[in-house]
Amino acid sequence: MNNKAIPAFAWFIPLAPLALAALIYFGEFQSSSFLFINSFTQLLPDTVWAWLTFFGIGWGLFALSFPLLLIAPRLLSAGIFAGAIAALTSTLLKKIFDLPRPAGVLTDGSFYRIGEALLYKAFPSGHTLTAFAIASAFYFSTEKNKRIALLPLFLLALLVGLSRSAVGAHWLTDVVGGAGFGIWCGMLGALIANQLPETQLDPKKIWAHLIALGGVVAMYAHLTQVMDLELNLPLQYLSIAIVATTLVFYIKAQFTQIPSKAK
Repeated sequence: MNNKAIPAFAWFIPLAPLALAALIYFGEFQSSSFLFINSFTQLLPDTVWAWLTFFGIGWGLFALSFPLLLIAPRLLSAGIFAGAIAALTSTLLKKIFDLPRPAGVLTDGSFYRIGEALLYKAFPSGHTLTAFAIASAFYFSTEKNKRIALLPLFLLALLVGLSRSAVGAHWLTDVVGGAGFGIWCGMLGALIANQLPETQLDPKKIWAHLIALGGVVAMYAHLTQVMDLELNLPLQYLSIAIVATTLVFYIKAQFTQIPSKAK
């Protein structure tokens, strides 16, 4: 597993966004930074930001990355562990800080909002935390010589964070703070996944069966819920199709004999 080791310095990287969050908050740039981003992002259609925010929803990310069950099960496992840790971390931190969101402080109509007004539990942005957790998990559960190809995932996670200000749901401090904690959650998820024996990642093993069952639950969630915004419904239907198609190949794999390696 040495080729998947996490460098010691990487654990200090999240301190940078967390320090920036503190600077914005205590420097009293909270409202001005939010209003600037919220106004600037209106240059793009609502659908763009709604779809980007979908990439910060745990069920959505799980469904979209579900084909990894057959292609790269260790990466998907890292994402699952990181997503679970991220959910617990986000819930805990929101309870600890319990800060108001923009709609709970600013005058109604003073900024652009997509969807219902959210008032409480601002810090950190759960969507941003989740997006960076998954990006970090995928990155650090991949072999070192292949990691550079996954760097765009962090750019996508950053756009997810911006989308939370674009839809009027979070301050910039919530976004950068979520990025910092998310990276840590992702590294923890990768650490756990990197300990899984290769033999346990086979599609016929119990761990794969549990993930497949999770795929069925994800389909149900996408069918019965609106993920944040109605603009996201096309992505929800796409997610259902991705999971269903993967499950077809997964079931087929249960009846396929894996050729033994030559001695």
